[in-house]
Amino acid sequence: MNTEKDFSPLTPNIVRALNDKLYEKRKVAALEIEKLVREFVAQNNSTQIRHVIQILASEFALSQHPHSRKGGLIGLAACSIALGKDSGLYLKELIEPVLTCFNDSDSRLRYYACEALYNIVKVARGAVLPHFNLLFDGLSKLAADPDPNVKSGSELLDRLLKDIVTESNKFDLVAFVPLLRERIYSNNQYARQFIISWIHVLESVPDINLLDYLPEILDGLFQILGDNSKEIRRTCEVVLGEFLKEIKKTPSSVKFAEMANILVIHCQVADETKLTNDLIQLTAMTWMREFIQLAGRAVLPYSSGILTAVLPCLSYDDRKKNTKEAASACNHSLMKLVTPEDDEDEEKSESTESPTKEDGQPKTEADSNDMLNASQESVGFSNISFFTPASADRLQVTLDLNGIVQVLDRHLHDSSTGMMTRIAVLKWLYHLYIKTPCKMFRHTDSLFPMLLKTLSDESDEVILKDLEVLAEIASSPAGQTDQVGSCDSTDNKLELKVPDSAKPGQQPSTGPKAADSSPSTPNMNSYFYKFMINLLKRFSLERKLLENRGAFIIRQLCLLLHAENIFHSMADILLKEEDLKFASTMVQTLNTILLTSAELFQLRNQLKDLRTQESCALFYCLYRSWCHNPVATVSLCFLTQNYKHAYDLIQKFGDLEVTVDFLMEVDKLVQLIESPIFTYLRLQLLDVENNPYLIKALYGLLMLLPQSQAFQLLSHRLRCVPNPELMRTVDESKYMDSKQQVVSKRASHNQMDYNELLQHFDCVQSKHLDVRHQRSGRASDHPDRKLM
Repeated sequence: MNTEKDFSPLTPNIVRALNDKLYEKRKVAALEIEKLVREFVAQNNSTQIRHVIQILASEFALSQHPHSRKGGLIGLAACSIALGKDSGLYLKELIEPVLTCFNDSDSRLRYYACEALYNIVKVARGAVLPHFNLLFDGLSKLAADPDPNVKSGSELLDRLLKDIVTESNKFDLVAFVPLLRERIYSNNQYARQFIISWIHVLESVPDINLLDYLPEILDGLFQILGDNSKEIRRTCEVVLGEFLKEIKKTPSSVKFAEMANILVIHCQVADETKLTNDLIQLTAMTWMREFIQLAGRAVLPYSSGILTAVLPCLSYDDRKKNTKEAASACNHSLMKLVTPEDDEDEEKSESTESPTKEDGQPKTEADSNDMLNASQESVGFSNISFFTPASADRLQVTLDLNGIVQVLDRHLHDSSTGMMTRIAVLKWLYHLYIKTPCKMFRHTDSLFPMLLKTLSDESDEVILKDLEVLAEIASSPAGQTDQVGSCDSTDNKLELKVPDSAKPGQQPSTGPKAADSSPSTPNMNSYFYKFMINLLKRFSLERKLLENRGAFIIRQLCLLLHAENIFHSMADILLKEEDLKFASTMVQTLNTILLTSAELFQLRNQLKDLRTQESCALFYCLYRSWCHNPVATVSLCFLTQNYKHAYDLIQKFGDLEVTVDFLMEVDKLVQLIESPIFTYLRLQLLDVENNPYLIKALYGLLMLLPQSQAFQLLSHRLRCVPNPELMRTVDESKYMDSKQQVVSKRASHNQMDYNELLQHFDCVQSKHLDVRHQRSGRASDHPDRKLM
């Protein structure tokens, strides 16, 4: 530095000492500067004060020589001390050159700059707040300084600045938030520590309402929550916990929608191997749970975004038990918010409420689609809907049903979806069909194929929930159209009934509100027949499903939609089935269910005594389809006590092609005769005179069987049939009365044209025979199957 240059009012001795390499000499010069400035203050000579500061800044603090820069820094600090309370008038000139030195490559010089700024701030106190952003920016850089001395010095300055902010009520939060929002995304560990500590301080100051600006920094806080440092994570947890407490205290002023956008994103883990991500997800899910409970129905327009975040978490194992429980609470709370009022006509809602956008223009369909505004590749979905800010004066709360159905449909289609998530999806669909049936039936055609496919799920619980949804679709009054049965119209129109009991998961209720818990009418809707057709079609194409789950599915449907409806409709559809082999297999399955399942107890009792026109019509409907399987037809006759007709059918078995499968079916029938289902039939063997055709039919089965275990079983039973003479009572008149009662009881049977039934049986068996011959012909024509 040119020492001959005019630095007045600084004396040559002061200039020389400021440039000295020894700290002690620079300190002596600083004391001289302090004395000089005090004199100017006493004289109120602001011009000379500014001149001194300008010389120290430009000629020393910003000099190319390191010792001169050190002298300039200590000189500026001395000026501030001399100015005292008046330093606030010159803070810009004092602070800026010092902050420039924060970027110096020399760590010692950065330390001296930190020391100088500490002295300046200590003197100025609250007067530095207008320059807070400059100080914060400089400190944020020193917080990550590699030199421990510089870092230590910056921490002292940081604590001093925090004390000043805490004491003052003039902190400009509006000006500070943009800088905070920018710096909060730093990946440096020390910078993150610095940022989170400042947020903690600001959040604790009563006069500073940081909650209003939480949407701007919440995402950054969740980023910091994933830091590798346990201490930083702990501090961030504390800060987020304090914010959540404040939200609970003042929910009316909270911007739920803007922050929930962030929560939806952080509820989804991109990298499950990272333990810190578990903490982020759990915290975000906890916040989401509180938001739903606090905001109530106000979150309904954004429910699809919430479900996108919540549903995958429901399939977590015990390693993420807390997250799973929080997600389950979110799901349950959100589901409770959907009520029948969400099913009101949209046009009516618009005319009464007239919701408008802030610019006064009416809301359009495009506006609601704005919620589909993000895509999270990490979870494998596209067009995921998230929260979007709602107008403060919005009166109408609209359920985002289209978005919800899209999310639910995606999870059903996704093969990686966990079992508990699939169950939750089906529960949601069932709930929506109960609460908002009119709106949901607009989506039924798109949902229907996937619901049918879900019947092949590996989980019984998933299948049960799926059947509940399908049953609700098939029985809901909202699905009534003019095309009932139009999928496959028949001459005999089906009289379809629903169970008198309440639907699954509902208690029977009485009074005016009963309709809400069980919104079905006495008739099935147009989807019932469509469901039955498609279910049988699925059984036909997927034989393993029929073998492994067919009986389970049909039994559950009998509970949900009344057994008579299921058997009547399936029999009606099978009557026109072109795949005769499948028709035979399906009839065999239905017959086994009819004869063995506890769920079919009432239907068996209805068929056991054909006294009413309805029971006779049901027998007639079943019989025509049961003819696809001769043994099943005989068992139906045994069940309905049509013993003569059973005997007539067995007489025709001699003309049929008796295969191993046929004999196995006869074997199973013999086993069933020995089961509790046919207890009444075995007891009727005591009345030999009135049941001759029953005995003949059983002997006919015995003659069909080879010398097998079933043959021995039936033969032993028939040997137990008593002598009719021994069974007669002493009072012959009573015996004749009893015989007359039996004849009267069976009189209703004579109303049927059994010759027509036999002709129908012959016709069906002829078709089966033709098909078998065609198959055997094709097999013999195959070159690999010709005899050598």
